[in-house]
Amino acid sequence: MNLYDSSLRFLFDEADIRGECVVLDNAIVEMTSVHHYSDSIKQLLGEFAAAAVLISNNLKYNGKIILQARASGPVELVMVECTSDLKLRGIARGHLDAEATTPLNLLSEGQLAITIERDGGQRYQGIVALESPTLAGALESYFLQSEQLHTRFWLTAQQGRAAGMMLQQLPAQLQQHAAARQNQWETACILAETITPDELVELPPATLLHRLFNETPVRLFTPATVTFSCSCSRERSLNALALLPETEQVDLLADEGAITLHCDMCGTDYRFVQSDIPALAENGRVH
Repeated sequence: MNLYDSSLRFLFDEADIRGECVVLDNAIVEMTSVHHYSDSIKQLLGEFAAAAVLISNNLKYNGKIILQARASGPVELVMVECTSDLKLRGIARGHLDAEATTPLNLLSEGQLAITIERDGGQRYQGIVALESPTLAGALESYFLQSEQLHTRFWLTAQQGRAAGMMLQQLPAQLQQHAAARQNQWETACILAETITPDELVELPPATLLHRLFNETPVRLFTPATVTFSCSCSRERSLNALALLPETEQVDLLADEGAITLHCDMCGTDYRFVQSDIPALAENGRVH
């Protein structure tokens, strides 16, 4: 396994605290190479990608997390999807050459939406204003409001990688006083605050966790591989094409001899000629 494209879940044995640590290497390079993004937008997408992976550990079923911010500009949209089997894709729209000292400032007057979609089932969405100067701060506010759980995030994107760590205080399970629970939570957060952005992106998750919590019993689960993968397909593209009025399909074929649909997420082009389109192949309207 590539330790720099993996997510590692962990659990404190003597405290009601869980967490996850992720480092993205090839996955983030592939995701951000589809378009000519500025360094600031690559950083935004990297942090959104790391956060989406961290949040995906809440999925107890097959589905996906969609982490999305819409704003008035100069970046209008940042969206990252992460499935329950850790397949990642994402995109930014707006002025793709825009730069900012604090990348989140590119999403001025924005809102952050977290959508959870179960395959073939329910859909849940929560929204929070992007009032924090960092994505980590916005996510912490969201979890405190929506789930009433203390949750902390550490996110960074640099050197062609993206990384993050999350700590979350679980509902009381161990037999202990409220003051002891609070002390354990504060201690874990103080230790985590010593982490540097360089350590987040450079150290494999297991090494990082040992450095932070070596005096605390922490149970590590089996690391999971994260990959860049787009859910587009030729079949889906053909289904989308079928939604166009037949007259429009005919005009497009007459002009170009073929219809090409482009996926903005991964850059794949799907080319269709008349014989590929069932309705037109049957009536033979285009020659």
